[in-house]
Amino acid sequence: MTVRARSTVLAACAIAAGLALAGCGGDKQAADAAPSAPPTTLAPLPAVKPADVKPLVGRWVGTAKDYFQFTADGSGVWVRGRQKLWSGSAIPEGGGKYRFSWNGGDPKSASYWGVALSEDKASLVFAGTNQTYKKAAVRKGKG
Repeated sequence: MTVRARSTVLAACAIAAGLALAGCGGDKQAADAAPSAPPTTLAPLPAVKPADVKPLVGRWVGTAKDYFQFTADGSGVWVRGRQKLWSGSAIPEGGGKYRFSWNGGDPKSASYWGVALSEDKASLVFAGTNQTYKKAAVRKGKG
């Protein structure tokens, strides 16, 4: 190993050690000097046509006592128990795939945060957990 390469490796180790100490209640100045990731910018939400989300509309029930529910305008929620895990919009990608909005914007590339419908449209797979959800039967009203 050359002297230059060795000094580069030592410098990287020193920075890593400083960051580790900063994360463990070490030197506050080291924590302040640590670089932060640039903020993620999200694209604005695209207009969603009801026809594009029609196959997704309804309630999709999972085995972990959770469900997704989508409306004709593309808005949706993911609920477990009484806790809302996600709420936002489903954005059509084509081919039965939908990505989910995040913090009011369109991530455009977060394929893990979306769903894919089965060919028969009776189930969907949430890419975030690889769990399958079944379409719930529609209840008919009395009247």
